[in-house]
Amino acid sequence: MSKFKAFRVKQEDKQVKGRIEELQIDDLSQGDVVIKAEYSSVNYKDALAATGKGKIIRDFPCIAGIDVAGTVSASTDARYQIGDKVLVTGFELGTGHDGGYSEYVRVPADWVVPLPESFSTYEAMVLGTAGFTTALCIKRLEENGLTVNSGPFIVTGATGGVGSFAVNILAGLGYDVVAVSGKKESHDELKALGASRIIDRNEIKLDGPPLEKGEWGGAIDNVGGDLLAWLSRTMKPWASIASVGLAGGAHLNTTVMPFILRGVSLIGVSSSNCPTPWRKPIWDRLASDLMPKALNDIVSEVVGLEELPRVFDAMLAGKTKGRIVVDINK
Repeated sequence: MSKFKAFRVKQEDKQVKGRIEELQIDDLSQGDVVIKAEYSSVNYKDALAATGKGKIIRDFPCIAGIDVAGTVSASTDARYQIGDKVLVTGFELGTGHDGGYSEYVRVPADWVVPLPESFSTYEAMVLGTAGFTTALCIKRLEENGLTVNSGPFIVTGATGGVGSFAVNILAGLGYDVVAVSGKKESHDELKALGASRIIDRNEIKLDGPPLEKGEWGGAIDNVGGDLLAWLSRTMKPWASIASVGLAGGAHLNTTVMPFILRGVSLIGVSSSNCPTPWRKPIWDRLASDLMPKALNDIVSEVVGLEELPRVFDAMLAGKTKGRIVVDINK
C-alpha cells in the first residue's frame, strides 16, 4: 500500500506539536481491522490532545482524533469483512492508540461498531463522540428515573457539540429544555434547536446558599466547576445531573445538602470507556428515537486535515460552536 496522510502529534523539546505526515500501514498502532477513513470530527478532547494543552496523549508520536468512520479495507477478524461500513469512537483512539485523523486507521476489532444501516459515514461523524455521549447521558438519566414529566431539563454549555445535541434530542423527545450559554449571539440558534428559553451564564449567581429553589427535573452539564455546583443546589427532589464536561473547571465546591436532603443524583458519564455491550444499542437509538431532528444544522464547519490547527486554537478559545466535521479526503 502506498503512503497516506495523517495528522500526527509529537513531543519535541517538551513541546507538543501536530503536523501532517506521510505514513505507511506499518507505522500505525497494531490492530485487527484496517479502516479506510472517510470522516472524523473535532471534539474538545481532540483540541486538548493535539495542542498539548491537556495531558491527553500518553505515548508520542500519536495520530490524533478520537472518532472515525469509514470502510473496512482489511480484517483478520471474522466479524468484519472488506467493504463493511464501520465507526470507532473512544477507547484509546487518538490518545494511546493512533487515531482518526488519518487516511487509514488500524484498531482492535472489539473497538469497531457496525454503522447503522440508515447512517452515512458523514452523518455518523456529525454525531461522533458528542452525539454518542449525549445518548449515553440520556440512557443513564432514564435508568435513574428521568421522564418528560420530571420537570424542565437544563443543559449547560449548550452551544458545544454535546450541548447542541442535548437541546435538540431532548426537545424532540418532548422535554421542556432550558439552555445555559454565555454566547448571546447564539441564543436564536439555540431556540431553533428546541430550547424553550435561554439563561445567560454570566447572569447566574454562583455563590448562593447550600440549597436554592428546586427548578430542574434533569440536567446535562458540560461545564463543571462552579456552574455544576449551582446546578446541584437548584435541582428538584430526586432529579439527576449527568456530568460530562469540564470547560469551566475540574473543581467542584459544593455541599452534601442536595444529595441527602433532596435525593439529587450526580451521574458521571465517560464515553471513552463506555462498556462495549452498550455501544451498538446506543448507536441504534441514535439512528431511531434519539436521532437529532436538526442534525445538519448543528454542523458549523467541514474541514480538511490541514485546517485542524486553526480549529483547535479556536475551540480552546471558546470561539467554535456546534459540530466540526473532518473530511479526511478533502
